[in-house]
Parts: sequence; structure tokens; C-alpha cells
Amino acid sequence: MTNEEGGIIDDCIVHKSSAGFLNLVCNAGCAEKDFAHISERREAAVRSGLDITVEVKPQHSLIAVQGPKVASFLQQGIKEDLSELYFNHTALVDVWGIPCRVTRCGYTGEDGVEISVPDDAAVELVERLMSVSDEVKLAGLGARDSLRLEAGLCLYGNDINETTTPVEGALMWTISKRRRAARDFPGAEKIMGQFIAKPKTGKRRVGLVVERAPARPGYPVLNLEGETIGEVTSGSPSPCSGLNIAMAYVDSKYIKNGTPLLVQVRKRVFPATKVTMPFVPTQYYNPPK
Repeated sequence: MTNEEGGIIDDCIVHKSSAGFLNLVCNAGCAEKDFAHISERREAAVRSGLDITVEVKPQHSLIAVQGPKVASFLQQGIKEDLSELYFNHTALVDVWGIPCRVTRCGYTGEDGVEISVPDDAAVELVERLMSVSDEVKLAGLGARDSLRLEAGLCLYGNDINETTTPVEGALMWTISKRRRAARDFPGAEKIMGQFIAKPKTGKRRVGLVVERAPARPGYPVLNLEGETIGEVTSGSPSPCSGLNIAMAYVDSKYIKNGTPLLVQVRKRVFPATKVTMPFVPTQYYNPPK
């Protein structure tokens, strides 16, 4: 969701429903400004003759269940065949008798689901899930954060915000060819100008592997001459790979894979290498149809 300057208001999940509406899930911390933006755009669309209604679905919780065994555990509480629910597909189903929206997604890079459930049934649903197997565990945002970083996924407020564009954030895959051609979205001229510019200029989001020390948000990224050419936005030891991984924005001259760089960690400087993301292969559920 972009503003008129090409910056990112929020990164949202949008599903097209067979019932004829769009279902949007936004970041809770951005909900207020997202709704204001949508309401403003809706009013302009209605004035132009379109028929658009926006409804907020209150009193619902979102439970993410992630990992390679998620389908086998969750299937015990759902009549529908989860093998038919592909990555980023969604369905209204009863989960242990509780009406929910189950979506095959999640912010970990693993197979998983996100379950939208009425607030008053959320605790019951979590308890039912945990009773299925000792392998189902509660996990906090620290676990989610290391997994989403391994998958090369942005955290809003860290890696993207209203001052970064989809081009700078390496997120042009979210803008379809039709929209690129039509340029009918907020900030289109700036975004498409950056996209087609030759040579590439400005900053770009990249992946880094840092030797010996973990990089943290705000740490400077340097070239081999010691000049500051960027800044780390996310960084952590990777539990799955055993490496110290990070995302950073660097000058576009340094985005070639294998480029040697430096990261300043407090008063010391450590070698780093620009690498392709994701750092760990993703396991989204997309079997051949």
C-alpha cells in the first residue's frame, strides 16, 4: 500500500473471495493509518461513480501455526481436506467446531496457516491445538523474527516504511505488469521512474552474511575503503544456517552477489558478503496441481 511519494504505508495480505469481496489483513500497528488511507481513497472512488463499501471486522484474533507438520496436526480439527488449500489460498471453515478463516500462509518461510478466530474462542482454539501433540509449542515474536529474516521477509518499521519505495525494498514483485503499465496507483511515477532507470541509482535492500559478529539494526555498512555506503535494518544469528545474517540498505553500486563489504559492530569492523535472499530455502505449500 503506497503513498503519493512512492513510500510504503503498509505491507498487507489481500485475498479475493469467491463471495465477491476482498479480504485484507494489515499490520496491527498500522491499522489506524491504513484505514484512514483506504477511507480517503474510497471516498474519491465513490465520487467517480464506483460502488465500494469498507467493513472492519472487529473482535477477531489471528493465530499463526507454522511448521512442516502443521497440516497433519490441524487436519484433526477440520473436515475439509487441507491438501487442497495451497499457499496464500484461504477458506472459511470450522476448526474444532469454531468458525474461522484459515489461510495457508505465515511470516516464517515455512508451511503454515494463519487462523482468524473470534476473540472469545481464541484461547480455546490454542488449547485445542496444543493438546494435539507435544510438538505444538507456543512461540513468541523472537522466533518469528529470526524465521522471517532467514526467509528474507521484511519487517514493517525496520526494513520498509513510508520513506522507502518498492523498488528500493526489492518488492517490485508485488506490482503486477498490468499495474506497472497503467501506472494507476499512488506514487506510480516515482516508483516506475526508479524501476526503469539506467544505470540503477539510490539505495537497495540486500542480504548480508557477516563474519564472526551478528549485525543489528542501525549498524553502518562500509565499502572496503571504509566509506559508509548503507545501514543494517535487521540482523540476527540464524538458528537454521548457523550464520550471522542481516538485511541492509546499500548504495546500488554494491548490490552484485558476492560483493565484499564491511559492517561496523560498535567500535570494530567485520567482513560481510552480499548474498541472495532467502538465506534459508522456503517451504511454502505449492505442490504440482
